[in-house]
Amino acid sequence: MGPPSSSGFYVSRVVALLLAGLAAVLLLALAVLAALYGHCARVPPSELHDRGGPHAASSPPGRQEPARTPKPGPTLETVAAPTPRNWRPPGPWDQLRLPPWLVPLHYELELWPRLRPEELSAPALRFTGRVNITVRCIAATARLLLHSLFLDCESAEVRGPLFPGAGDATVGRVLVDEVWFALDMQYMVLELGEALQPGSRYELQLSFSGPVYQDTREGLFLNLYTDQGERRALLASQMEPTFARNVFPCFDEPALKATFNITVIHHPSYVALSNMPKLGQSEKEDVNGSKWTVTTFHTTPHMPTYLAAFAICDYEHVSRTERGKEIRIWARKEAIAAGNADFALNITGPIFSFLEDLFNISYPLPKTDIIALPTFDNRAMENWGLLMFDESLLLLQPNDKLTEKKTVISYIVSHEIGHQWFGNLVTMNWWNNIWLNEGFASYFEFGVINDFNPKLPRNEIFFSNILHGVLREDHALVSRAVSMKVENFTETNEINELFDLFTYNKGASLARMLSSFLNEKIFISALKSYLETFSYSNAEQDDLWRHFQMAIDDQSKILLPATVKSIMDSWTHQSGFPVITLNVSTGVMKQEPFYLGKVKNQTLLTHNDTWIVPILWIKNGTTQSLVWLDKSSKVFPEMRVSDSDHDWVILNLNMTGYYRVNYDKFGWKKLNQQLEKDPKAIPVIHRLQLVDDAFSLSKSSYIEIETALDLTKYLAEEDEIIVWHAVLVNLVTRDLVSDVNSHDIYPLLKKYLLKRLISVWNTYSTIIRENVATLQDDYLALISLEKLFGTACWLGLEDCLQLSRDLFRNWMNHPENEIPYPIKNVILCYGIALGNDKEWDFLLNIYNNKTKEEERIQLAYAMSCSKDPWILNRYMEYAITTSPSTFNETNIIEAVAASEVGRYVAKDFLINNWQAVSERYGTQSLVTLLYVIGRTISTDLQILELQQFCSNMLEEHQRLTVQAKLQTIKNENLKNKERSARIAAWLQKNT
Repeated sequence: MGPPSSSGFYVSRVVALLLAGLAAVLLLALAVLAALYGHCARVPPSELHDRGGPHAASSPPGRQEPARTPKPGPTLETVAAPTPRNWRPPGPWDQLRLPPWLVPLHYELELWPRLRPEELSAPALRFTGRVNITVRCIAATARLLLHSLFLDCESAEVRGPLFPGAGDATVGRVLVDEVWFALDMQYMVLELGEALQPGSRYELQLSFSGPVYQDTREGLFLNLYTDQGERRALLASQMEPTFARNVFPCFDEPALKATFNITVIHHPSYVALSNMPKLGQSEKEDVNGSKWTVTTFHTTPHMPTYLAAFAICDYEHVSRTERGKEIRIWARKEAIAAGNADFALNITGPIFSFLEDLFNISYPLPKTDIIALPTFDNRAMENWGLLMFDESLLLLQPNDKLTEKKTVISYIVSHEIGHQWFGNLVTMNWWNNIWLNEGFASYFEFGVINDFNPKLPRNEIFFSNILHGVLREDHALVSRAVSMKVENFTETNEINELFDLFTYNKGASLARMLSSFLNEKIFISALKSYLETFSYSNAEQDDLWRHFQMAIDDQSKILLPATVKSIMDSWTHQSGFPVITLNVSTGVMKQEPFYLGKVKNQTLLTHNDTWIVPILWIKNGTTQSLVWLDKSSKVFPEMRVSDSDHDWVILNLNMTGYYRVNYDKFGWKKLNQQLEKDPKAIPVIHRLQLVDDAFSLSKSSYIEIETALDLTKYLAEEDEIIVWHAVLVNLVTRDLVSDVNSHDIYPLLKKYLLKRLISVWNTYSTIIRENVATLQDDYLALISLEKLFGTACWLGLEDCLQLSRDLFRNWMNHPENEIPYPIKNVILCYGIALGNDKEWDFLLNIYNNKTKEEERIQLAYAMSCSKDPWILNRYMEYAITTSPSTFNETNIIEAVAASEVGRYVAKDFLINNWQAVSERYGTQSLVTLLYVIGRTISTDLQILELQQFCSNMLEEHQRLTVQAKLQTIKNENLKNKERSARIAAWLQKNT
């Protein structure tokens, strides 16, 4: 066991007496600490008087505790004091995991937030609460640990042992000597006068109070918003992963499931919601005679603390019934009246029914409430029976028709409903396997929506939404695998960090790969068995693999080269993914870890494991039998290709495998020839794959950049906008667009791309001009159009520039003629770039009258697109001289500096105004600005000039940080410069 932590609170009578004699300044400091970290009233002396003589504290076997002597009865309130390092011995409070001494069975929880509609501006809203936790003792202990963070403990009692049928009067009490807090691991510790006995049940009775959070969406938090022209407020909760302890003392681990009886006390003008339907209501008076409503709810199923949920709001709802169970969607009254919740309501019931039928397991709760929160940090939460969404992810506005919003809402609602089975019904044993929740919910969101919309290009959408992003970030040296060992975790904040791209996107990709090398029938059969076996319980990753193995063993059609556990552990227990390289002349296939920058002496890098790789593949357009690469290399004679014009091979059918594919030079040449001769013979998903794999592999030095560029020669025949999007994202990068030194490559790229782009441009520009409404159900076009139009205008395509002028001026003259959303950023930017102060002033006026943050950010960036230095200077003057409420969304100076012209204007502006910029945006903004201004540096002299430029602006440590960062930028630019020179040479040759 490691050394004791330096922080924590220990309530001791001796300490309290010592503190009483300290200087006033020390008392003040302790008062501040007490306010921050909580204090606990000692148990009333009358109850302690029952103690009769000394008791030895007992703890689980294997740990000896010194005998303790009872102390005289304490005062009613003892301020919790910080415990110096040498005052507290090492103990279980130093461990992240709770000791296995107690198991919670049931919570009786009451919360009373003091939210009143007439006091919305109250600076520090608080709540009080009581919780009675029935527990079973597993190992004898006189010390109880449970989670609590930033809660003030008002009283603590322990009743028991409890016996069936025993009356309250006959139940004994276990004396609570003292209560203290170990802050590092967020524990409340109860020191008892005697040991609890194994096998017996007890009830912990705790009263507490705590803060309602306003600046973060954790624990119990406040939303302030406007509805029907009035300022209003609501309270909601977010417990996952470790924030239940911010709301009530509890055993805050996912495996410690229990039932909950929840009571919420609230102002009569509000509605209270929780996981279960309302059981009853009554009235209560506070000490001032004010009336409050007491709402009680039915008992929940067994569930972890992170799924407990509450909301107190002044909302309306719409409802429908699905298979006898009510579904209600709650939102701002004006949103309900406008029908904004109708789309989500209409898809929710069918999604529930689809998943019930798929798994043959009914949704167990009698109702589902879904609430749209004004501010929830663009996320959603799957609380059992009370799902919570940021309203931007749930409500569909009338002007959202030409956005991807409808599809996004469909996917996110499906994801959260998927959690009702993966996460709520069956929960991972601990957070190291959170991917079992998030990965499968992410995978099934696509299965659900594709079933409802069979015409959706499911593989291309999965690539765009899930696979592309995580393959771009994952590599062999990334610090974590999807599934990690519990002992790797030492701090609570490491749990929060698990909710990332790897848990969601890589987890979904691995579930998809598993489904692809089995078949849908076996895949779903195994999941049914898994969900049935572990309903209302918890599971490990190995439990899931065991049920897949059982499904495999029950049939003979699918043969695997190893157990399901061996195959899947090779993907979940190590970071990164493999590059699969096929030599089409010899049929030799090999695997190696993917590194962001491949080096010649790969042995310098440590990644010794291999993957067991399923290889689904096509040859000459025909799907072939599954093969396995279960070692570093293997020969597949059937994969050889000849010199025939029609002979080619592509690995990773439909991109269902989580890997990239490389070929020898002859293999790439054959694919390039096929693209130039008949690109439609290669399916869209594989044209997308070839482009994405080739550019990614070239960037990391697995293949030459020329090999990737060769794949673009056919593009004049490419009419799929998602493929064009992949090309342009890789070829027309942000750095290239904003680099003033790109004059060598720009005319070559312009000539090369415009010649090939014109066909797809004509298709979509015509749609924009004539019938833009036809795009509303074309998800891939909606997410790809901005890059296509932005590139066409950047390349100087006159039709694009003219269309930008026309759409912008038409909007200026007739504001009801909105610019089509998919290309709005492009049109706004070029409308300003091609215009003068008239257009700029018009946009500023629009900006000042907008209230939605998303729209204001969009307009703020558009105003930085001007090519006139005097307009940009005026813009930056506005930014630092007007009130923060005028320009509060973003650092305007950074936005200006990011453009080609603005870089020089911003640099000059900063020389004269750096103090004002620092005061407005913070000192760190100066550091960021220097990175933006210096983004094209490639020499030490340029670094020196920037250092001299900023010498008076920054502190010494900041100057050192900037110097190191600029050196990194320089090295990266030198590398990119060499790559750009090769691209230019290739373009020169092929234009």
